[in-house]
Amino acid sequence: MPAILFVCVENSCRSQMAEGFARRLAGPGWTVASAGSHPSGTVHSRAAAFMKERGIDLASHRSKGLDELPPITWDAVVTLGCGDACPHVPARRRIEWDLLDPKDLPGEDFRRVRDEIDRRVGDLLRDLSPSAASS
Repeated sequence: MPAILFVCVENSCRSQMAEGFARRLAGPGWTVASAGSHPSGTVHSRAAAFMKERGIDLASHRSKGLDELPPITWDAVVTLGCGDACPHVPARRRIEWDLLDPKDLPGEDFRRVRDEIDRRVGDLLRDLSPSAASS
């Protein structure tokens, strides 16, 4: 099954939301993770609150660094608006999603970023495996 990694600078907001959506949509057997080039150590409280609106609980998530990842070759590494190239993370495919960091945006703008991440995660999963996003 495919392995997907989402990366942003702090691993506290965008990449955490992407991981949450991917875990819900991909189902069992997939490897889904997120990390940061300079992790903050916490998941942003607003990300957790806005994801809860969509039925996804980030309470068990934690902000982590790239050095904590398993030593695998990822099928897809997605960077989220941070320009992180992650050259030391082996990947078959690299994708940049140029998205604003929503942590300081008003609620409706935060939701727009969240919903755009959801849409892009669904598209990515369908691209990697047509049956993945139907679960």
